[in-house]
Amino acid sequence: MPTLRITTNAQVSDADRGDFLAKASRTVAEMLGKPESYVMILLEDGRDMLFAGSDAPTAYLELKSLGLPESKSADFSSTLCGLLGERLGIPAGRIYIEFAAPQRHLFGWNGGTF
Repeated sequence: MPTLRITTNAQVSDADRGDFLAKASRTVAEMLGKPESYVMILLEDGRDMLFAGSDAPTAYLELKSLGLPESKSADFSSTLCGLLGERLGIPAGRIYIEFAAPQRHLFGWNGGTF
């Protein structure tokens, strides 16, 4: 159930959208050591956003996963910031990331919970 929501004021072109989503999905699966068949990526681009008083490219990410290890959050931050820097040109200093590890009974799927 790893889920990555990317909200950004950067615009991802229609030509690059599929490739970006696929790369994000692979990255999350590899990073967490989970099957990609469970990974969901949500992209909300072209949003009105201001960070540090500037509308320069910025992003807010939410990464949720069962059993998300706190000890790896800095590594995950580095990996995700690298992805957005490489693909969207957003500097790491303009990205916030919220990490969450919900309890299994609080995350539903397939008519039940995990």
